[in-house]
Amino acid sequence: MEKIKFGTDGWRGIIAKDFTVDNVKRVAKATADWAQQQDANAKIVIGFDCRFGGSLFSEAAINVFCKQGMKVFYDKHFVSTPMISLAAKTLGCELGVILTASHNPPSYNGYKLKSKHGGPLIQKYITEVEALIPDSFETEDLSLEEWEKKGLLEIVDLETMYFDHVNNYFDLETMNENSELVVAYDAMYGAGQSVFPRIMPHADFLHCEYNPSFYGQAPEPIAKNLRELEAYLKEMKHVDIAIATDGDADRIGLYNGNGKFVDAHHIILLLIHILHKYKEMTGKVVIAFSVSNKVKKLCEQYGIPYEVTKIGFKYICEIMQNEDVLVGGEESGGIAVKGHIPERDGIWDGLVIVEHLVQQGQTLTELIDEVYAVVGPFSYNRLDLHLKEEQKLQIIENCKNGFYKSFGEIPVNGLETIDGYKFYLVDEETVMIRASGTEPLLRVYVEASTEERVEIILNKVRDTLLG
Repeated sequence: MEKIKFGTDGWRGIIAKDFTVDNVKRVAKATADWAQQQDANAKIVIGFDCRFGGSLFSEAAINVFCKQGMKVFYDKHFVSTPMISLAAKTLGCELGVILTASHNPPSYNGYKLKSKHGGPLIQKYITEVEALIPDSFETEDLSLEEWEKKGLLEIVDLETMYFDHVNNYFDLETMNENSELVVAYDAMYGAGQSVFPRIMPHADFLHCEYNPSFYGQAPEPIAKNLRELEAYLKEMKHVDIAIATDGDADRIGLYNGNGKFVDAHHIILLLIHILHKYKEMTGKVVIAFSVSNKVKKLCEQYGIPYEVTKIGFKYICEIMQNEDVLVGGEESGGIAVKGHIPERDGIWDGLVIVEHLVQQGQTLTELIDEVYAVVGPFSYNRLDLHLKEEQKLQIIENCKNGFYKSFGEIPVNGLETIDGYKFYLVDEETVMIRASGTEPLLRVYVEASTEERVEIILNKVRDTLLG
């Protein structure tokens, strides 16, 4: 059997090719063994998102867990990743498991591990689980009803648990009944499609239907994947803010009412600004290496400590478990905030911003302008290059060996290599090059003062790399 490896954020594979019932059982056996090494009476919570085969793969894992004598909590309805993380902490489980491939194309499914703290399992423990995966594992399957009768399986409502948690934190009555702010929400056919309408029933909703194929679109909330939402906003003209979340609802994308996309770098800045300046909350800011340096600038202006980690939210989560963290975030739209679990949560992040706009009577543009007054305006974009493996490896080798002294006529003035290669150009412009940890891609990230300048640099980088 092939070796199963966890990437940046869980184990992922193409359904029926790599991601099979047999392989899920192998990983489930390792999961159970590891959990019971930590606690002989370890409990586990498991769920699935809107992808194909979610209940099939979940029930395969449940059979392994129950066969091993573990108490298992399970929601038969699709759930978001933050719901599993919240449940792991609330129900006192050693681990949470969510069957999801997050933002990946619909042909993928995956298996994420969540800790008893309510966030991703840290890398040290993931490595230990990987080492326990057997070459093969078979178990006789029983029905869910049989496991329930044995007292090993309990069916739970994780969406209601999550809704109650949201309702206890946010002023939903004011946000829903006493505000003229119009919110739109695009679920991208993902796991937020059921709970967001419960939270904000008067919002405008797009793609809040169950469709495991996502109509062929990778459910990643970035501008190129949200053209229908953008067109809706420009046509309807009555929406003030639009929120989009990915397949398992732990990532966020944002639009203003004019249909202008607001990327994750800006969202991280907005959340820091709201929590620190308006709510007077304190704590460290932790960002992944690919996040804009404007975050460092804002932290320095506000006297907030910050730390930069390797890419992968598990690194941010480990710090959040041990230190007082205000905001932890990634370029990909995965952001966690103080007052919630140490987990990315696109819906929660969006609600923080919506509640602030309602309370302050502000527009999203006015809020962004407040941040720009501190750090200066900027723009950002990312290019995903689908390359042959040898070409991708050659580019990474070139980066490693200092081959790129310029991109076109734009000179390189510095290089940082925490995780990938961040090239410093002029006037706070940066280029970052890194191989994806979950897909066969080379990612190119560019930040500059304007959208036009970003596109110019992206084209020059692409021409240089592909030569």
